[in-house]
Amino acid sequence: MMKEKFYVVKEGKIMIDLDIQTKIDTSTELLKEARSFYESSDYDESERCANEVLTLLDKETERNDLGEELDIKSQKNAVLELLAHAYNRFATISSSRGDYTLTLSHAETGIVFCERIGALYRKAGLITIIEGVYSNLSDYGKAIDYYQKSLAMNEELGRKGGMAYNLGNIGNVYRNLSEYDKALEYHHKALAIDEELGMKAGIARHLNNIGNVYAELSDYAKALEYCQKSLAMNEELESKQGVAINLGIIGLLYAEQKFEAYDAEKAEEYLLKAIAINEVIGDKYHLYWTHKRLADLYEYQDRWKESHVHFKKYHNLEKEVQSDEAKKKAELIEQQNLLLIERSHAKATADILHKVLPSSIADRLIKGETIADYFSQVSILFADIVGFTPIAAQMPARKVLAFLNYVFGEFDRICESHGCEKIKTIGDGYMAVAGAPIECADHAERITLAAMEMMGDIQLPEDIRSSLPKGAIFNIRIGINIGPAFGGIVGENRFVYDIYSDSVNTAARMESHGEPGKIHVSEEFAFHLQNRMDMVGDDLGGITFEERGEMEIKGKGMMKTYFLEKNV
Repeated sequence: MMKEKFYVVKEGKIMIDLDIQTKIDTSTELLKEARSFYESSDYDESERCANEVLTLLDKETERNDLGEELDIKSQKNAVLELLAHAYNRFATISSSRGDYTLTLSHAETGIVFCERIGALYRKAGLITIIEGVYSNLSDYGKAIDYYQKSLAMNEELGRKGGMAYNLGNIGNVYRNLSEYDKALEYHHKALAIDEELGMKAGIARHLNNIGNVYAELSDYAKALEYCQKSLAMNEELESKQGVAINLGIIGLLYAEQKFEAYDAEKAEEYLLKAIAINEVIGDKYHLYWTHKRLADLYEYQDRWKESHVHFKKYHNLEKEVQSDEAKKKAELIEQQNLLLIERSHAKATADILHKVLPSSIADRLIKGETIADYFSQVSILFADIVGFTPIAAQMPARKVLAFLNYVFGEFDRICESHGCEKIKTIGDGYMAVAGAPIECADHAERITLAAMEMMGDIQLPEDIRSSLPKGAIFNIRIGINIGPAFGGIVGENRFVYDIYSDSVNTAARMESHGEPGKIHVSEEFAFHLQNRMDMVGDDLGGITFEERGEMEIKGKGMMKTYFLEKNV
């Protein structure tokens, strides 16, 4: 006897397709497996499970006999929700692999399904993933803005798990900005929520993040305490990636000579274990840094042969990872440019682009070009207002805004007059570049002249000066570096032209490790500028170089740096 295709639920009189229900039940189990595989860092198997869901349900999305999309009891709603869930899993996998283009593509597809069924909780999670891309691209201002919006959405929905994830990500952004008090505040809030929910994966993540903050604060004992707790939980969860990250950090802590618990044998043991796991799961990023940490440890012990082996592995992997990252970012930029062009009308696009982008970039976008450029050499400047946070804390908001607008307006004027390009501002920080987006041979001279004028010629108007707290002194600090960089458009609706590379990171370190009222430059920049001055016979009005000597630069190791001075 043939089995009937439909049966009726008496209470609601809902027609049920038995074949579809089987697919729904199977997909639900597959997505549970996908999550389990993901949490154990088996991304290939997690992806396979999610792909099976697409195979089962993708062809059912446009059927009209499965109930209403917005009816949470209908099979149509269940199908669309499971597909949104599957694309959420794809997005998290792509994000963990560092594939920004796929992350955005999967997240945006998932959001489309969410909007069809009104699944705000899932949409909030997907938006959080998209925001993580901006954080990975070091667009911290935008990342915090979006995380805060997503946090508000999760709070409205009462979605505590999403809130914890948002808070943890905000904490990571503040750590990257070296605002450690705020970082700890957000990480502890996230930890408290996940402890309340019993979310072990979240707890492990937050414990590790807190340990990282304490490590950067040189509180090695607390850092070790939190990282060991995270390690125990990740081992319980069988999260290979989490365990490898914990082992690497703990190894680094034991290798820290300033730590009273310094133990070279333990450091070696933990670092070797981290390397072994990272090789298995293919995490090249953490693998190359762990090789570097082990090479440094062996060098300190005069184990030169072993140090050389690991330093060579670090060097080769670093080049490979940076090449992969550059490719991924270029692909992301290309995708976002296409979206930008497709969604904008010609005149409106032209007007907007010329307001927010360098003129040459705006013109190229309007012509339909993809903006993903490589510059073999540019000069990068970072400047910030010394003591801005305590000064701003004692001023009305409108006065703070007037203060920043005036200073940055002067910086904009100076950069334009010397042929430099403002890139962005983050809080009281200002970034500019010479040699991009239009290449030029004299980029070092341009950025130097701009820095000198910024440092010496800005005078605050009386109404702004009088609003400063009593005893406050207006001063700025500038850092400059030179090197290769990638340039392109980042973002979609709130897009910006940005420059990124390790050279940019070094320029930021020059600023953060500088001194008030001084221009702090790398040895590479000083060498290049001196050669340029000698070649063209121009001392730029009396520029001299004051050697600062070698110093420890966060994230870079020992570097020789200089202060640029001008003879009076």
